[in-house]
Amino acid sequence: MAIQPGSDGLVTENAQQYYQGSQGFRAGAVGNGQEFVTDFDSNLILGSLTSWNPTDVDYALNNFKVYTSATGAAGSWSEWITAMTVTNDKTITLTTASPVANAFVVVQLSILDGGKYGNTQADKAYGQTVEDNYGSYQYVSLNEVVANFLVGYVGQSKLIPNVKRTDVIFHAKRAMQEFSYDTLKSIKSAELTVPSSLTLVLPQDYTNYVKISWIDGLGVKHPLYPTNNLTTSPYYTQTQDSAGIPTQDNFGNDTEGTSITQERWHEANQQFINGNFTNDFTNDMWAYNWDSLGNVIGGAYGQMYGLDPQYAQMNGYFNLNEREGKISFSSDLVGKLIILEYISDGLAYDLDSRLPKMAEEAMYAYIIHAIISTRINQPEYVVQRLRREKSSKLRNAKIRLSNIKLDEIVQVMRGKSKWIKS
Repeated sequence: MAIQPGSDGLVTENAQQYYQGSQGFRAGAVGNGQEFVTDFDSNLILGSLTSWNPTDVDYALNNFKVYTSATGAAGSWSEWITAMTVTNDKTITLTTASPVANAFVVVQLSILDGGKYGNTQADKAYGQTVEDNYGSYQYVSLNEVVANFLVGYVGQSKLIPNVKRTDVIFHAKRAMQEFSYDTLKSIKSAELTVPSSLTLVLPQDYTNYVKISWIDGLGVKHPLYPTNNLTTSPYYTQTQDSAGIPTQDNFGNDTEGTSITQERWHEANQQFINGNFTNDFTNDMWAYNWDSLGNVIGGAYGQMYGLDPQYAQMNGYFNLNEREGKISFSSDLVGKLIILEYISDGLAYDLDSRLPKMAEEAMYAYIIHAIISTRINQPEYVVQRLRREKSSKLRNAKIRLSNIKLDEIVQVMRGKSKWIKS
């Protein structure tokens, strides 16, 4: 007989499971094939059939550990390193030649070096698997969305009498991607340091940037700006002969070299662009007429008034190198700590495939419209009604997720009482 906790309501984890990632059991005998059914929100992962053994090469793939104790007292717990199996992602079966009677058992979600259960507070096995669950109640998984849709919207006497599950999954994934671009709170951020090469590789799940900033000693963000028309990263960098004709290799393909434009940009002194001259330049107020060595090209005294305001900033610049899949930074940012805020499509990783409950109804409306609109012989008035309903529920979801707080608006509007003197 399996030992399994009961639960009413939508919250399936107790406080110990949620905050510490552990669930305890009391068993008459441990090791005689007794099953322990967990109800973590996370599925249990056992790397292989033998990865319960710390010497197994797949031991590092496990996302949990099992501890047993004869008394349950602090310091008496030891990790179970004997035969173990996991079924249905939740049920653990422990087997040994010498079962332990009346023992305490704890299943602990953890990373490999997370600590040992049951010792001091500092030693408890907090880990990424546990922290991934924090705040998870506000989301519903994509699998749940598909299952709920099949139950609530498909069947006899319903608008969709029958549909393949694969069709629902396809439209749910497309909805997740579309929602991620402008509706969901799907902005990710990465903390990176600009190397001497002044380039950083784009994140693996990157689709578009939101904002890039460098961080000062106080932890305050300073926004960086795209180069726009200032410079570019060329997509092709063909080598040429003396006549300017692109050269080819032995296979007939164009040969390419490094980008001279990017090299010059990385070596550029930003003071020649943003007008933030030091004392060395106070006697010669030139406008953009500098070569790479800082020598004057031509004469243009008094033309500093022509500085373009979009370039009159000293935070720095970035531009996307589409050919290499990298971000290129201006020369004054080397060694700076930056924050890259970007958008993913919501499907890159398991944790991405979660939908805020505030947008769940909009997801159902999107799927039902997508299914009906792609079927033949559907009344146009029904398709249009579903389209309007989809748009309306999506608009409601955007308002809900915008997270507008009246107190924050009031705080900003207090600035209207200030006098601005010219």
